Amino acid sequence: MKAKIAVIGTGNVGGALRRGLEGAGYEVRAVGKDPARVRETGAWGDIVILAVPYSAVDDAIRELGDTIRGKPLVDVTNVLTADFQLALGFTTSGAEELQKKASAARVVKAFNTVFAEHMATGHVKGTALTLLVAADDQGAKDLVLGLGRDIGFDAVDAGPLTNARWLETLGYLNIQLGYVLKMGTQIGFKLIH
Repeated sequence: MKAKIAVIGTGNVGGALRRGLEGAGYEVRAVGKDPARVRETGAWGDIVILAVPYSAVDDAIRELGDTIRGKPLVDVTNVLTADFQLALGFTTSGAEELQKKASAARVVKAFNTVFAEHMATGHVKGTALTLLVAADDQGAKDLVLGLGRDIGFDAVDAGPLTNARWLETLGYLNIQLGYVLKMGTQIGFKLIH
């Protein structure tokens, strides 16, 4: 039986992941900013995906409370400031800070290096994108690697959670290429392996 997936966030990212996971046969519930529903949805899910803006992470964690204890908590956020600059890097990452705030959860960094519109299929222009997944808990990481493969990604174990520092900077590079350098969103990263 497939895991029940709780998606916290109903924007472009949350919506795309919901479509991709439902298409892969998962039961998914997604919730926006209603604190009671966030808590209820977090309690329901076997895996919780945090698909909120970086500035909303603390609120979401507070609303989820102990519902995430022992569960994989997938951090999809990009650690950007309000003016789209990288907020952290080199000595820590948003995912590592999230693990400190949600110490009872098993934080996994994934999906942040992909534009939202490709999260439902894992493909760009007929090519499977690489989904890089970092976590300290191997069991949680394996579950998320499986989610990625089921959606259609080439899912790759990217090592421990400290490597989220590089996944977050890679996500930032993707945003820079797509929007600042005007390559558009029909781009993505592929690891040849």
